[in-house]
Amino acid sequence: MKKINRFDVFIYGLIIANIIAMVLESHQSIQKQFSKIFHFFELISILIFSFEYLYRIVTSYREKKWLGVKKYVFSFFGIIDLISILPFYLKQFVLLDGRFFRILRLFRLSRVFKLGRDSESLKLFIKALSSVRNELKFTLFLSLLTILFSASAIYFLENEAQPEVFSSITASIWWATVSLATVGYGDVIPITVWGKVFASIISLVGIGVVAIPTGIISASFVEEIHNSRK
Repeated sequence: MKKINRFDVFIYGLIIANIIAMVLESHQSIQKQFSKIFHFFELISILIFSFEYLYRIVTSYREKKWLGVKKYVFSFFGIIDLISILPFYLKQFVLLDGRFFRILRLFRLSRVFKLGRDSESLKLFIKALSSVRNELKFTLFLSLLTILFSASAIYFLENEAQPEVFSSITASIWWATVSLATVGYGDVIPITVWGKVFASIISLVGIGVVAIPTGIISASFVEEIHNSRK
């Protein structure tokens, strides 16, 4: 048991070191000076994370055979473990545009989720999300439907006055999303009277759209906390 705990502590330390390295690597002056060190550290980290992934698969097989393997591989942390190493291998063996792999490097941030593997709070949160997944699916569908409706309405209200801004319903989706999320960047705004009236209504509706899934998740999380204490 002590060996496993020490191994987990080592993995957590390595994850933190990887995150720090990624932040430092984003500075061009540091990256140029220590590029070889960063590359070597990344290679060693991937090998260790790959060993950890295989180790957990073998452990799952020993405990519950293929059912255990399936349960781990398709679990939240199993997917995180795979995502944290997959971009590196894709870069080595698949010939794709280099710019694509710059995006894949963002998946290195997924390693931070591995820190929560033994966190009871995170497990409760994941359980809370799972118990209300049907309700969340419905709110997601409702949100997408509201965004589409808002984009369509503002397009017909503002297209004639601002044809370059609201050139299509697709282009209007950005305004609808920002307005419903109550962010309000102000880069795209309606200028007609009815456009402003509609925008005011949509901003109020957006508060409810954001509040519904937040309330559902909060209630489910509190319920799981009470159940765990019982």
